[in-house]
Amino acid sequence: MSIAGTLWQENADLAEAALRHPFVRGIADGTLDRDRYVAYLAQDAIYLEAFARAYALALAAAPDRAGVEAFAALISGVRDELRLHDGVAARWGIDMASVQPAPATLAYTNFLLATAATRDVGTICAAMTPCMRLYAYLGRSLAETAEPGAYREWIDTYAAPEFEELARTLEGLLDRYVRDHGTAATAYRRAMQLEVAFFDAAAA
Repeated sequence: MSIAGTLWQENADLAEAALRHPFVRGIADGTLDRDRYVAYLAQDAIYLEAFARAYALALAAAPDRAGVEAFAALISGVRDELRLHDGVAARWGIDMASVQPAPATLAYTNFLLATAATRDVGTICAAMTPCMRLYAYLGRSLAETAEPGAYREWIDTYAAPEFEELARTLEGLLDRYVRDHGTAATAYRRAMQLEVAFFDAAAA
């Protein structure tokens, strides 16, 4: 099995915790309070900007052209993802720029940026892959049974084949660049924990 596949299996408990999370279930059945969803998207936009910067640092550290090109494509994917947030903000009259990062958001973005600034490319990939693989997993898992409504756009975004392709691209980079499985496993686990904590904060 690939390194990415092994790490995903090792963190199946956290993936299932995210899928069963009340916040995620509220998206799936349409019962989530709109204000909580809006607040989550605002925090997620802050997170995604840091995520794009982490990709940029990984691109700068990439040891070969294949990595440079792949990270450039992944940065473009984040830009597309942010359009979901911009669309909701425009429809509902929300000023995303005025939002300050919550503690859970800061914990995650600080972890990502510190890893991207100080660690090798393989470890950076290990810290970033959980976000992509988890959201692809959530999107696919919810797509067939989710109710139509305001949150369907979120589900469809992450269930889309294009998002799955981005997740696989990052997993391919993880497999390509990881040199120390233990270090990668620690970074991957920490990112998965921060993902669940992000949903905890959104539901609070």
